[in-house]
Amino acid sequence: MASTQGARSAEVLVASNRGPVSYELRPDGTDGSLHAKRGGGGLVSGLSAIGPDAGALWVCSALSDGDREAVRRGIGEDGVRMLDIPADVHADAYNGIANSVLWFIHHMLYQTPLEPVFDAEFRRQWTSYETYNRAFAEALAEEAAEGAAVVVQDYHLCLVPGMLRELRPDLRIGHFSHTPWAPPDYFRMLPDDIRAQLLRGMLGADRLGFLTSRWADAFTACCTEFAGGLGETQVGVHGLGTDADFLRKRSHEADVDERMAALRTEIGEGRKAIVRVDRTELSKNIVRGLLSYRQLLDDHPEWRERVVHVAFAYPSRQDLVVYREYMAEVQRLTDEINAGYGTPGWTPVLLHLKDDFARSLAAYRLADVALVNPIRDGMNLVAKEVPLVSDEGCVLVLSREAGAFEELGEDAIAVNPYDVIGTAKALHEALTMPAGERAERAKRLNAAATALPPAQWFLEQLDALRRLG
Repeated sequence: MASTQGARSAEVLVASNRGPVSYELRPDGTDGSLHAKRGGGGLVSGLSAIGPDAGALWVCSALSDGDREAVRRGIGEDGVRMLDIPADVHADAYNGIANSVLWFIHHMLYQTPLEPVFDAEFRRQWTSYETYNRAFAEALAEEAAEGAAVVVQDYHLCLVPGMLRELRPDLRIGHFSHTPWAPPDYFRMLPDDIRAQLLRGMLGADRLGFLTSRWADAFTACCTEFAGGLGETQVGVHGLGTDADFLRKRSHEADVDERMAALRTEIGEGRKAIVRVDRTELSKNIVRGLLSYRQLLDDHPEWRERVVHVAFAYPSRQDLVVYREYMAEVQRLTDEINAGYGTPGWTPVLLHLKDDFARSLAAYRLADVALVNPIRDGMNLVAKEVPLVSDEGCVLVLSREAGAFEELGEDAIAVNPYDVIGTAKALHEALTMPAGERAERAKRLNAAATALPPAQWFLEQLDALRRLG
């Protein structure tokens, strides 16, 4: 169904770059047919939880040629409005600013002798980011009923709350950040006017949500230093948890069992498995994880032929050169370790680069140790998912820089993500942990990981926004 543009009927609105449905154009007819694919996750669960009569609308961007064709043909779904923002504008806003500037700022990824460079090209792309945010603000203003609640998602849409406030002061506006927030000393790298514009955009919201108190405190500190404080905007913390029922059920379906059998064969009988599952994202620290595993084999040769590092590194942002180079380094280092340490019957690192959710769940179930060592991460749900799904209750080796550390740190083995030798020691400790301690830790990890499941996480934010009145 096409959107109800201008109807001002939606009582609850969600805005995000990616929506709950995508379209694929298949050349099986004169004009090609469109096939819809529905997504999942916390927002989908949350909107489902408020019921079909809540007047909910999801505003998202067309991301593919299929999505844009669906908008042009007037094809859509009830409760979804997809915006056909020009592809070049979206590319500038998404890759040029959101993923190459804001992501790098909040994850503190810049190699500062060379980057960032805020030149004329950056300013051109920033104009696209403004245009992209304005398209969302205008669509939300058109669709929202009087006094409706609007929940804007993530760093792609930081300017929307302020823009929407100007258009519709009657609305209750929330924004949720799924990433860390940079501390003032790093945030100040942005040009003064851009920094001010970002904070002004965020502070247009009645309420801002963050995954941990650490990220909320960093945002508050930036506002104190650069914007004279929070003003009337409230800040809250909502630590997104796992969907335990879904994961437990899904991880015991037939396709997962098949992949478990294949992985067991690859790992080899009687060997322990150190498992990591990540997108090949710069902040995930996969390269240092591999270096730490190699250090383990050097420091404790007794583990050779007795342990395998199962590393799933799924492609991410491959249209950016730095990500392609990072993925190539992951492959190169894997090959180097396997060539240097492997034997005819033992492959030290099993690297898989093709995304396969069932295989990820199979690895979760087989994990003796989960390695989650990001440089910096808003939350990291893998840290919560692996102990939950693991058949034997795995040990979690967790970076102190992951947002999940705030909830899971006491029952994980903490690591400094930059310290390869320290991480190798942590892996050895995890592999040798007594069964009783391992089981007790896993039990407590599961309780923490499921404390705020996705649907409840969304409804908690919505309730807090509505209570503002």
